[in-house]
Amino acid sequence: MKFHKDSLKIDGAKVCDELTETIRLQIRRTLRKSGAVVGISGGIDSSVVLALCARALGPDRVLGVMMPERDSSPDSLTLARKLADHFGIQTAVEDISNGLEGLGCYRRRDDAIKQVFPEYGPGFKNKITIPTNILDKETFNFFNLTVESPDGEVRTKRLPVEAYLQIVAASNYKQRLRMTTLYYHAEKRNYAVAGTGNKDEHWQGFFVKYGDGGADLKPIAHLFKVQVFQLAEALGVPPEIIGRVPTTDTYSAGSTQEEFFFGLDFYRMDILWYAMENGVAPEVAAGVLDLTPDQVVRAYKNIQRKIDATEFLRIPPLEI
Repeated sequence: MKFHKDSLKIDGAKVCDELTETIRLQIRRTLRKSGAVVGISGGIDSSVVLALCARALGPDRVLGVMMPERDSSPDSLTLARKLADHFGIQTAVEDISNGLEGLGCYRRRDDAIKQVFPEYGPGFKNKITIPTNILDKETFNFFNLTVESPDGEVRTKRLPVEAYLQIVAASNYKQRLRMTTLYYHAEKRNYAVAGTGNKDEHWQGFFVKYGDGGADLKPIAHLFKVQVFQLAEALGVPPEIIGRVPTTDTYSAGSTQEEFFFGLDFYRMDILWYAMENGVAPEVAAGVLDLTPDQVVRAYKNIQRKIDATEFLRIPPLEI
């Protein structure tokens, strides 16, 4: 195999045609449903899945559900509405803030944050980040907590494991409540829920089990993030969405996917992952990508470590 900088380039129009036909068959014949529900957030992945479903089933058979909550960026709702108008699909808006409040999401999260920053309170913002220098330093992932006070002071500390686990467990209510909301709208209409996770998220475990990982079909779970961007161009997704920096839209301070989970920009991560999967020697990948062999080895190890550590998310419930 010849490895080069454009190894992840695809024929966007051809792939869109293939996925359109597959989605149509999966929903109508395999699942025996009459349409699709997609949770839309103004992000690239949900936009591509919505556009594919609209092509496969017709815009009148697709429902885009917007599910903001108190920590969501206002841009998410604005861009989601623009996307829906652009493709002419039906929409529903479900503000899930009260549901999350009732479940104790915000209270449980804030209690954990106060273990690290006792002064944390109303008006503060927060986010979790990881190191983004994984190519240059051999390290296991650890998590930092950053808080921003109402007067703009920003402070960061390394997160103890107990506090980290509680913050994540509480925050995961958001994805799980969104999943149940999508299934309400799907069952009401005899529609299928179309998942929006890409290969990066699915195989490295950047999803919540029975949350955003819960769906009837996952049309782009085999595609690298950089390939999803190529499909967005082919499908005519609005440029404001294509140009938006991918974000978790989970933490109030705003956290990119790179700084929260992946630790590396999408192009280098995806092309290095492709090289690793295809047995490209570190020395060869390094020469193509202007890196050192040691940097490539660190990237290979980091990606494989995440795949191995999150295998439990991808397996079905164990049976006796």
